[in-house]
Amino acid sequence: MSGSLQVTQKLQQQQQQQQHHFESSCYLSTKSSVKQQSFSTYKTTSRRQKTTVKTEKSKEVLKLSPLPKRAKRTYLAMDTDKEVIGYVIPVFRANHEVVRGLMEAQEEEVTEEGINYVAMRNLFVREAREAVDVRVEKKTRTTHIRESAERVELSKTMEEWTEFRKKMNPDSLTHPPEFIIKPRGQTVWEGKTVKLHCTVAGWPKPRIAWYKNNVLIDAKAHPEKYTVESSFNMHSLEIKNCDFIDTAQYHASALNVKGEISSVATVVVKRFQEGEEAGPLDPKPHGFCAEHGVTFQTTIIDKFEVAFGSEGETMSLGCTVIIYPTVKKYQPEVVWSRNSVPLKPSKWVHTHWSGERATLTLVHLNKEDEGMYTLRVNTKSGFDTYSAYVFVRDSDVEVEGVPVAPLDVRCHDANKDYVVVTWKQPAVEGSSSILGYYIDRCEVGTHHWAQCNDAPVKYARFPVTGLVEGRSYVFRVRALNKEGVSRPSRVSEAVVAMDPSDRARLRAGPSAPWTGMIKFTEEDPTVGIVPGEPSDVVVTEATKSYVVLAWKPPIQRGHEGVMYYIEKCMSGTDTWQRVNTGMPVKSPRFAMFDLEEGNSYSFRVRCCNSAGVSEPSVTTGETTVGDKLDLPSVPGNPVPTRNTDTSVVVFWAASKDVKHLVGYYIEYSVVGTEEWIPCNNKPVKQTRFVCHGLTTGSNCVFRVKAVNAAGYSQSSSNSDAVVVQAAISVPGKATGVTLLEAVKDYMMLAWTEPASNGGADIRGYFVDYRTVKGDVVGKWHELNLKALTTTSYKAENLKENVFYQFQVRAMNMAGVSKASQPTSALECKEWTITVAGPPVGLRVLEVRDTSAVVLWEPPAFNGRTPVNGYYMDVKKASAGEEGWKAAHEKVNKMKYMKVTGLKSGTSYVFRVRAQNLAGVGKPSAVLGPILAQTSPDTKEIYVDVDDDGVISMIFECSEMKEGSEFVWSKNYQTITDTSRLTIVTERGRSRAIFNNPSVEDLGIFSCVVTNTDGFSSSYTLTEESLKRLLDISHEHKFPVIPFKSEMGMELLEKGRVRFWTQVEKCTSACQVDYVFNDVLITQGKKYTMNFDKSTGIIEMFMDSLEVSDEGTFTFNLVDGKAKGTTSLVLIGDEFRELQKKSEFERAEWVRKQGPHFVEYLGFTVTKECNVLLKCKIGNVRPETEITWSKDSIEIAEDDEDAKKIEKKDSDLTFNIGKWVIKQDKPKEKGGKKPTAEDVPPPPRPKVWT
Repeated sequence: MSGSLQVTQKLQQQQQQQQHHFESSCYLSTKSSVKQQSFSTYKTTSRRQKTTVKTEKSKEVLKLSPLPKRAKRTYLAMDTDKEVIGYVIPVFRANHEVVRGLMEAQEEEVTEEGINYVAMRNLFVREAREAVDVRVEKKTRTTHIRESAERVELSKTMEEWTEFRKKMNPDSLTHPPEFIIKPRGQTVWEGKTVKLHCTVAGWPKPRIAWYKNNVLIDAKAHPEKYTVESSFNMHSLEIKNCDFIDTAQYHASALNVKGEISSVATVVVKRFQEGEEAGPLDPKPHGFCAEHGVTFQTTIIDKFEVAFGSEGETMSLGCTVIIYPTVKKYQPEVVWSRNSVPLKPSKWVHTHWSGERATLTLVHLNKEDEGMYTLRVNTKSGFDTYSAYVFVRDSDVEVEGVPVAPLDVRCHDANKDYVVVTWKQPAVEGSSSILGYYIDRCEVGTHHWAQCNDAPVKYARFPVTGLVEGRSYVFRVRALNKEGVSRPSRVSEAVVAMDPSDRARLRAGPSAPWTGMIKFTEEDPTVGIVPGEPSDVVVTEATKSYVVLAWKPPIQRGHEGVMYYIEKCMSGTDTWQRVNTGMPVKSPRFAMFDLEEGNSYSFRVRCCNSAGVSEPSVTTGETTVGDKLDLPSVPGNPVPTRNTDTSVVVFWAASKDVKHLVGYYIEYSVVGTEEWIPCNNKPVKQTRFVCHGLTTGSNCVFRVKAVNAAGYSQSSSNSDAVVVQAAISVPGKATGVTLLEAVKDYMMLAWTEPASNGGADIRGYFVDYRTVKGDVVGKWHELNLKALTTTSYKAENLKENVFYQFQVRAMNMAGVSKASQPTSALECKEWTITVAGPPVGLRVLEVRDTSAVVLWEPPAFNGRTPVNGYYMDVKKASAGEEGWKAAHEKVNKMKYMKVTGLKSGTSYVFRVRAQNLAGVGKPSAVLGPILAQTSPDTKEIYVDVDDDGVISMIFECSEMKEGSEFVWSKNYQTITDTSRLTIVTERGRSRAIFNNPSVEDLGIFSCVVTNTDGFSSSYTLTEESLKRLLDISHEHKFPVIPFKSEMGMELLEKGRVRFWTQVEKCTSACQVDYVFNDVLITQGKKYTMNFDKSTGIIEMFMDSLEVSDEGTFTFNLVDGKAKGTTSLVLIGDEFRELQKKSEFERAEWVRKQGPHFVEYLGFTVTKECNVLLKCKIGNVRPETEITWSKDSIEIAEDDEDAKKIEKKDSDLTFNIGKWVIKQDKPKEKGGKKPTAEDVPPPPRPKVWT
């Protein structure tokens, strides 16, 4: 018996060794990990104790102790001597068969299934089954020894194969993580980027997690701040744009199966200079980037302004970003944000970065899109930002008077069948107050909207029940007033109806790397156990419409899910009524709607499952049905202040004792009207708001109302009226601080005045200085206590050979501006150079798409000889130093130059060098970058000549601000002599009038509007243009009526004479005087006049010309100031010829009054040689007689020749037959034919009436 016991103990020791071996080699096959671990712990999983009892036949029988029904499970792991060796964690509460089925269903990496794996799996299956199904067997000694021997043999085989696999796979030896290279602490400047590196070894491959002050860093949630990378056991954490709050201890933690190790590195972020902490929108100083060896400078130009859009529209915002210098393949990080929240690309938001321009496109605008938009450009040297507000107006309502759509619909506290929907009230209620809201839901993937509430709810928060677990929903809200229902709001984000713990598990993902080992214990099945009662039942919300209960699930609830019944009891009674009689709820939340307002109720909750219903929970206190949230109190009186030409800043005191404030709505009304217009369509929480989009010069009053979930407060009292116009502010920064001259103990400085004077004249400047020694700089000190009135200053009492830096601040009546950019370190040392110093005061005017005018002042230090000219260089702002090019070839004698040939939309920088006889000096400070682009509101100077002949130049500006003035210059020198020009300015229009235009006025005239964004223009008056203007002026002073044709004359029938002319244009007041030989003639028997003013034709008629009519005929015209004269001279032979023609025409007319010959008698010969006499008569009457005669003898009707006469209409013919001349007489000498006088005349007709 003792031998048997020894063998048994030995086998048990071998099995324990085998057990530990399995645990150490379980990583070889992930598929068998659960089975191996179950085998390693199977002897500790059962709480039943084995007892040996002797029967009547002295045979040992194994019995099990009874298991208590509700005994508490122990999680201690014990060895064979009943000593505690560790804890066992029940990760899966189920039997071995269930766990094995779950694990075999998972997809894992495929590994080689060797003999070792097969043996372990078979042994695990067998032993696990034995551990679950405890059987009582009776074995003989022989059987027991044989089985023990088989186990020993199997153990040896497995050990051999384990050693073989170790030799074949030396890399698979497990070892804990180990830092080969630990992260090192760093000290960085504020605004820079720091990167922590480490290298970790271990097997299995460790997983790395980074912590900041023992708090896990979630790089995916904050991509704009952190970047975590892992590659080939090399790990890094990049912290971007370090701020002071990034100073902390950073832990790198490595974890695998064999253990965990961590290393600490400290990051210290230092500020550049002392002073106030920069705000979130203030640009940080730029620092040196060691990675690229440069300091990146960021400039944001072509900025988007305050924008206005309407719902449903698409809006694009954009800025041009210039990064200097340009580094190949390096791009900055561009981040857009709304109200300080970074925007992520979605179907509503599209971002684009082209390398030079950043664009944000908002698709289908909604009121949720209203807010402050910020563009942030991150570089390796720091970052820069720009912000502007975007306003979104409501779209037009379909029915007049209905409210506009609510906004910002969100879902909260989502559970298995319940979710709370919240929204914000709109700014405009319509023609009457809002009565309530309707909530609609739609299951994702469908287009069917179902209304969630039958009666409208006035509270901006509503619990939606009856959801199907596992399905996704979206929601929308509509407002209702007496006129009707509004358009629906924008739909909410999709929400899944599921248990919050499941949702959190899905979002969080695996909390730790997979270790390859699961230890578990066997739990008793709890099927059939009645759950415990819920706890912490509270009323979370109570309104007139509903009451919401919340509670915690019971601790004792078994493996199956539980559901809940809610019961209520009215105050003063002991009767409990079940609320949800039809169907128990699954979520630990429930909303009750059918409660009477004003009554008090108590509530309790029961759990239920298949085993039964639990005891009731502890009852809540009495809750009175009614709104617990009061309306906000009235905000304080608003105080408006001027801001810009189109905006006003409004301040007010916050509402007192308000709970759950959503924000404030601001409205304005023009004095004299009753219409109130909302300034914002999305509530703001701060008590200051800039109201944009107002009309310049209008007189407005403002009021404010607060809003929370309960509704709107009463509107505040109206503010004092304020006129919308620009406010006076401090000036802008001075620029171009330059050293003009240096001597032993003083330095001459100059600078350029600010581009904006803040709406008031600049009263002076203050100059500050500090010493520089190597990399150490001193504190700033003032050089002058009294403000300077010039843009130059002599800094005295300095120390020789000491380096200084200078900065300048401008001052007006509003205060002192920010300091200019400090100069580089300048040495106080006497100059010995012979060339001229750099020009100063560079500024730019008349910026257009393809040109710009650059002006400068001569250098203060001329060198040994006077300056005799200048050279200008230009380059693109994005180009390097090698990009500088000369803007001209010949020296420029002027202190200005117009640069042409620029490319529209490109930014340029300029510099100027002075020249004397010794050579060309150093370049000036760089001016720019300047964007070559014509401003949309830019107008050019144009020349006008008025009706009085006055010549003037006119310039108009639509961007005038308070304090803005028109400044006229000639050749870019301010005009002070008023003898040549008179300046007249009316609002946004200035007129420069030439007093006496002459060649002395030739030159370039320019006009600049102060306190604006560089509105300017110029006009070049040349000799040719002056001559043309003088001609036009003379025409305007002495206007002449233009004639289309000069006076003409023509003869009419009866011998009448027509004198006529035609003018190009005339008014209805035009008058004509008819003159003959300087004597005014009038209409009468002899003269007839006519003037058609619509056609401009002037006519005069005379019946005949007589001898006394010889002379000059004149038409004198007067049309206001304009005059015109045209004449016709009829004298001498020309007159007599005309007179004869007139008389002839008169006689012909008289002749034609009776029968007359239209065509006189003639003859024609036909083909048959017949001679026909022909004539044509006119004005023939029935009584007219026609007589033919031959040789003065009338041909009678009975004569033979009368038969040869024919009359057809007005044509008469006489056929005299063939005409033959007989040759009876001898020919005359010379053989000549007879003359015409010898031929007898033909017959002739006579006609009379």
